Amino acid sequence: MGLRERKKEQTRRTIEDAAFRLFDERGFHATTVADIAAAADIAPRTFFGYFPTKEDVVFCGFGDSFASLAAALREREPGVTTFDALRSFIIAMVAEGPEADPHRDVRLRLLADNEALASHESHLLGRFEGLIGEAVAADLGDEDNDLRPRMVAAAAVAALKALQPTDHTKKRPLDDEGLAQLDEAFAFLHGGIAGLQERRATASAG
Repeated sequence: MGLRERKKEQTRRTIEDAAFRLFDERGFHATTVADIAAAADIAPRTFFGYFPTKEDVVFCGFGDSFASLAAALREREPGVTTFDALRSFIIAMVAEGPEADPHRDVRLRLLADNEALASHESHLLGRFEGLIGEAVAADLGDEDNDLRPRMVAAAAVAALKALQPTDHTKKRPLDDEGLAQLDEAFAFLHGGIAGLQERRATASAG
């Protein structure tokens, strides 16, 4: 990473840290873009050069996570299913530790208290669902917009969301118990795909 890129990354981190500190102290609605810019020692127009809206700061890690999962699904080896790749992705992400998402606890409080932010999160999860659906379609030999991969992807996102802690006081996911629950969810999803594939094979044979 060159000097210019490092400076841009540093500015982005400064904005994020300032925003979450103010969100924690004042709440989301009471914090303005001007407040964040002042706390980060930048001009408001500089803020908008990094984040289109306040909401985008709350979900600042989404873009990187989406790109990483897209690459993991796109570059998987033959025979590696969507859920094998997804499991590896989740484990690698959690293994990075709390420092990879230092604002997690504040984000969870904001989501619990703000219906608009929770709705925005659902919109972002829908993009993950679409990405998973495309990969499942490839596993099944379906078109991306077919019903079967869309149903499986919706079930996958619902399962992953259910495994997440609902507030900051709960332990982080994927200790031994969390990993066992994740594997149970993926076993269920694997079983669903296997059933769909068997049903197709039976129909073709008949």
